[in-house]
Amino acid sequence: MLTYFLIWFICYPLSILPMALLYVLAVPIYLVVNFLMRYRRKIILKNLHNSFPEKTNAEIRKLKNRYYWHLSQLVVEMIKMLTLPRKLLKYRYRCVNPELVDQYFDQGKSVILMSSHYNDWEWMIIALNDMFKHHGVGVGKANSDKVFEKLVNKARTRYGTEVVFADTVRETFARYDESGAPTAYMMLADQSPNDKHRCYVTEFLHQKTGFIYGPEYFARKYNIPVLYYQVVKERLGRYRVEVQLITDQPQQEEPYAISEKYVHLLEQTICQDPAFWLWSHRRWKFKWND
Repeated sequence: MLTYFLIWFICYPLSILPMALLYVLAVPIYLVVNFLMRYRRKIILKNLHNSFPEKTNAEIRKLKNRYYWHLSQLVVEMIKMLTLPRKLLKYRYRCVNPELVDQYFDQGKSVILMSSHYNDWEWMIIALNDMFKHHGVGVGKANSDKVFEKLVNKARTRYGTEVVFADTVRETFARYDESGAPTAYMMLADQSPNDKHRCYVTEFLHQKTGFIYGPEYFARKYNIPVLYYQVVKERLGRYRVEVQLITDQPQQEEPYAISEKYVHLLEQTICQDPAFWLWSHRRWKFKWND
């Protein structure tokens, strides 16, 4: 009931405001999460220290503050997503090389778009179906708050993107493979795996890290080209999406090669400006022996 009230009577009215006014709201949000709530501060600092051992304490604190400011902007951008007009979305969130993806549609092929929780990933979900020629499918983890999930997915899918979760993802791949409909699967593969015994483990940001194997598994099973996209913040509220090929012959790749290429690209993205990644996530909750 509280979630329903917050979204319908607070977030929806706020989302109608112009973006400039919403970004003013990000200032008090930043002050609350950083200095009052100290939201997941221990997790953030631990993740940053372990990932960048070469940085001083002062540099880590600066990164932490920049991350909180980024997180505060994401909150207001998610609020705006509830009523964000299609025309404004296309202006604020654009792909600079969609032809790299669209060529596979012209060949009648689906694609897997691998990325991460870097910059605004929520706007990518709502923009996906319009960004490329393919039918867009966002693959994610289900939220424990079902009321929140239902209301947010209503916003995510209103421009045609389909959202599926782990319990139906196999059926979705099989259905679109059988129908032959070219589909673009957006898969954020940087989350901590649910099962530490069923994942790919590699070195990532100076730590042994487990990665979900799903994207590579489905790419190999259905021979789907895999691409990596990076979301770059041009300025406040303006993003560009840059796509590059990982492989268009997944069944010819060595085992785990697709996952390893993705990890390498992800690390490059994060190191360009670390403040924009999701440091408050318990990414390294599992430990592996050397």
